[in-house]
Amino acid sequence: MKVLIVEDETAAAENLQEMLHDIDATIEVLGNTESVQQTVRWLQQNTKPDLIFMDIHLSDGSSFAIFQQMEVETPIIFTTAYDQYAIDAFKVNSIDYLLKPIKEQDLRQALLKFSKLSQQDTDQYLQLLKQLTGEHDYKSRLLIPYRDKLLPIEVKDIACVYSTNRNTEVFLKDGKHYACTAALDQLMSQLNPHEFIRANKQYIVARSAITNITIWFDSRLLVNVGVETPERIYVSKNRAAEFKAWIVK
Repeated sequence: MKVLIVEDETAAAENLQEMLHDIDATIEVLGNTESVQQTVRWLQQNTKPDLIFMDIHLSDGSSFAIFQQMEVETPIIFTTAYDQYAIDAFKVNSIDYLLKPIKEQDLRQALLKFSKLSQQDTDQYLQLLKQLTGEHDYKSRLLIPYRDKLLPIEVKDIACVYSTNRNTEVFLKDGKHYACTAALDQLMSQLNPHEFIRANKQYIVARSAITNITIWFDSRLLVNVGVETPERIYVSKNRAAEFKAWIVK
């Protein structure tokens, strides 16, 4: 099997390549591209691989831009460090979806799933992929129930969203906050992931609201969004590097 790795983090690409070799020494990695433009050039100039492992966030933007520039005729297994992308569309329309850091068992299962695809399955998948990677219609406003009314809230005014097992609250940059009936996962699917990130199980934070980040004593990150929140916003040690990478992209 010949594969292409589309990944802009050297360590992640090397780790994936090592795991692939450990699983099956006959797998040949044809190359590793790091950006949208580099990937487009590689696919245009080289023999089509059997399978592509593709990170969603690349050095020059979303990997979905690749599909807007050319028709990709190779099945893809998506990878990313950002769990807000784990939506039903990926589960239904893609061969598989791997959350970084990738576990060897998950990779084995993804390769096994790919090996069982018939040509008809592959053709159907590629058609679904075109739908999946089209332009996303992210919300510019949310309707928030307030007493006997619905308040249109501009997404650009949101600082963060906080959720417990029972309640969800939307906090605005002016300090106001409103209860919301939607679950955190549902809200995250409506927000542009370039502008919002799931910081932890309780918080979604807006990039534009982040005023500073403190490196905590246990290597966690303490995120300040400029408004008072019910609890401090921590990013775990395991996700700190990915969070910092998202901030500067």
